Amino acid sequence: MNSITQANTDYRVSVSNRQILKIALPIAAATLVPQLNFIINNVFLGHLGEEQLAVAGITGVYYLIFAVIGLGLNNGMQAIIARRAGENKIEAIGNLFAQGVRISFALAILGILLTWIVVPFILKHTLHNALHVEMAVKFLRIRIFGIVFLFLYQLRNAVLVGTNQSKYLIIGTAAESIANVFFDYTLIFGKFGLPQLGFNGAAYSSIIAEFTGLMAIYFVIRIKGIDKQLHLFQSWKYDKSNTLLIFRISAPLIAQFCLSIVSWEFFYILIEHHGSMDLAISNIMRNIFGFFGCFTWAFAAATNTMVSNIIGQQMHDKVIPLIKKIMLLSLLFAGCVFLLINIFPVVFLSFYGQGQTFIQHGIPVLRVVSTALLLMSVSTIWLNAVTGTGSTQVNLVIEFVAILMYCIYSYFTLEQWHLPITIGWGSEWVYWITLFIPSFWYINSGKWRKKTF
Repeated sequence: MNSITQANTDYRVSVSNRQILKIALPIAAATLVPQLNFIINNVFLGHLGEEQLAVAGITGVYYLIFAVIGLGLNNGMQAIIARRAGENKIEAIGNLFAQGVRISFALAILGILLTWIVVPFILKHTLHNALHVEMAVKFLRIRIFGIVFLFLYQLRNAVLVGTNQSKYLIIGTAAESIANVFFDYTLIFGKFGLPQLGFNGAAYSSIIAEFTGLMAIYFVIRIKGIDKQLHLFQSWKYDKSNTLLIFRISAPLIAQFCLSIVSWEFFYILIEHHGSMDLAISNIMRNIFGFFGCFTWAFAAATNTMVSNIIGQQMHDKVIPLIKKIMLLSLLFAGCVFLLINIFPVVFLSFYGQGQTFIQHGIPVLRVVSTALLLMSVSTIWLNAVTGTGSTQVNLVIEFVAILMYCIYSYFTLEQWHLPITIGWGSEWVYWITLFIPSFWYINSGKWRKKTF
């Protein structure tokens, strides 16, 4: 009986291509769905007009700031949970989850207050078009309430990926996607007896979709008995030591991700100064970057989990060979995407219904973005390896330097020299190269070997 229990609760991973793909591919599928939702939102909004598509770029990137706050918390918890799984301390996972839920609620309330009170002031003093400001403020004051469900939903990554059960991720995201498509269509255009809400209909649709995804993954965890295996809902008692541990590991990641997306919002504000068409094109680039970057992010999440798990098993010498295996797989997938985008650029840009002029202006930018995807496929693997070692303060320093270079490049090319946005999007090359160099050096230096948590 004890051997059966041990088999059911042993979540330690092995170092093999099969294990990497077993973890990464379900994550890719699960990540692909919300990115598809972003694209579907923008396809529908594109048929309302260029202004709506342009403003969706501003609002979408702003909401991503809060999405990555949850992602930072999730990645930090994922590293901790994977470490406990590697140590085979399964009983500790439920308590970590409970503290994560408590932190998520606090962060969600803070995000709602900031969006309602501070953001309107910021947008009024940064955007040049008054109509853009009005549309963005109304949209965000609705959309921001979705972060309550989003933050709780994101915790499923920490639990399922951290314990090598990523295959269940797709169920929640599939439910979210179906809800998003249905309510986008019905609420934006007023179909099946529902009100025609136009641009704001996408905000309501996204909130409903996030709630649907949360409920679906909750039922999966209950039905599969994962909650009992990992002691998830057995105690909600406040644990100061675990809460402080989560903050210590996650806070630098949250700051890192926020810096990254805030810089992206800065980039989009500079693009807005170039006009609605350039902003709309850049919004589509974000969609394509996010959609096709899902495979890389999946391998990055696998890197975080597997590196932490392997270290928990005291197999330090296998860390760098593991990272190289994951990097090669990530680069292979990114290479396929690169070829696909560059062979059929018109196909991807035609979905948004903006005409030939729009497509011709978008193709050069698309080629720059596709090259950045190749750079990202390598850089983000090494950066997430740093996360897996628990050296999240190092992550923050690396991110800060990369963001600084990114913003300087963007400001001078777009605002000072007024160069075309094709040149401006070269900032992605600067960013990913700057991330790679110190991440690669840190892992190969071996300084992470003494890191414990």
